[in-house]
Amino acid sequence: MNIVRTLSRWFVGLVFIFSGFVKGVDPLGTAFRIEDYLVAYTLEGFIPFSLCLSVLLCAFEFSLGVFLILNIKPRYSYWALLIIMSFFTIVTFYDAIYEPVPDCGCFGDVIILTNWQTFFKNIVLLLPTFVLFAHRNKAHSSWGNIHQWAVVSLVFAGFVWFSLFNYRNLPMIDFLAWKVGNIMVSENTEPLQFYLTYRNKQTGQMQEYLSPNFPFNDQEWLEQWEFVSQRVVDPNPGPHHNLQIFDNEANDMTEAFIDNPGHQFMLIVWKYEKVNRDALKKMNEFFLRTETDGHSFIAIAPSADEGKLLAAELQLDYEFYFADHVELKIMVRSNPGLILMKNGRVLAKWSQKNFPDYEEVKNILN
Repeated sequence: MNIVRTLSRWFVGLVFIFSGFVKGVDPLGTAFRIEDYLVAYTLEGFIPFSLCLSVLLCAFEFSLGVFLILNIKPRYSYWALLIIMSFFTIVTFYDAIYEPVPDCGCFGDVIILTNWQTFFKNIVLLLPTFVLFAHRNKAHSSWGNIHQWAVVSLVFAGFVWFSLFNYRNLPMIDFLAWKVGNIMVSENTEPLQFYLTYRNKQTGQMQEYLSPNFPFNDQEWLEQWEFVSQRVVDPNPGPHHNLQIFDNEANDMTEAFIDNPGHQFMLIVWKYEKVNRDALKKMNEFFLRTETDGHSFIAIAPSADEGKLLAAELQLDYEFYFADHVELKIMVRSNPGLILMKNGRVLAKWSQKNFPDYEEVKNILN
């Protein structure tokens, strides 16, 4: 049983460490998922506390995983493990049946599970949880009591600091589509494929050909077969994003900016009410420098009206476009945030706390 308990501790502990880390490295993304749950369960009054809940939940989950592996305060750890696993198993079972939210986000944006997959994952974790809890009275730590409480305090506080650091800056490990280095457009596009369907005039047989691989030069064949229909297949994958950028007249400007062969700066605002207005004003001088050097700079807000309000309120010179706020949150976890692209590739991203001076960016532009 000692081997079984040890394996159980390590298995559950590693899962909790992984889960806590991938969510804690992006606490704002976790907060967004918590908001989805609060809305689904009509608990909107707690939405202002979603970021705080995110940081505490991730720190607790990561810390519990560490405590299990190091065998720190095992009785407290096993009780906490049983309570949290029982609670989330019940919640995910409800989610699997009624689907109030499409994705629980238990592994952040690294591994996307369906609600049923999440529920069965929790069932698997419950088995070693029961093993550990059943033998909680036999569990003893080789660490001294003071040392154990010191580890508890340091690990939990350290991970809280880690999550807040990622919140104030940008996630040090970006698991989203718009991470630096990713290409957001299709490369090496292939020509469209045309499929032609012909019918035999005598037998009625239908035959489909990939153009031009059919005997169109055979006169005898042409007399026996007649054209019926044509379908077109695009073999190229779509763009690696769901972003659509519109101007104030609702014209789709996405390709003009994302496919820009030159340097393209995009200032992202995904929430009008809470955007850092000082950061937006700081970018005005930055914009004037980019304009002088012939680079493209735009701002994108959740709506045309909000963009106009910000431009008028802060007397900004750069132009606002608009896009869906969900996609804007995926692009950069800062409000506002700055993205630099060229030829569809993400070259750099900055949070509002780390907005660069134009002279700093010249090294990248050159």
